[in-house]
Amino acid sequence: MNEMQALSAFASLSQETRLRIVRLLVIAGPDGMPAGAVGEAMGASSSKISFHLSHLERAGLIQSRREARSIIYSAVYPALSGLIEFLMKDCCQGRCDPAVDACAETCEA
Repeated sequence: MNEMQALSAFASLSQETRLRIVRLLVIAGPDGMPAGAVGEAMGASSSKISFHLSHLERAGLIQSRREARSIIYSAVYPALSGLIEFLMKDCCQGRCDPAVDACAETCEA
């Protein structure tokens, strides 16, 4: 993930409803959830939820697919992992691999 992608992702996640949606879709797993169920879980109108889902999709954090008459949304796990990797890339000045090591333990050593 490059800096511009990270900025877009963070901008998208900096809004409470969108952050809650991503967390909900992460919990839902790869099967995702229909847009209506996401809206119901968020307690938001369909137009409001559609706005937030579109914003997250443009940022590359979620994806949609059509199943019959429903649109199913799911988290894009590689993008979310990429965002974490972007933050941790230079962890401990390169002394650890955050994907493998517990950085706090490595940095304290």
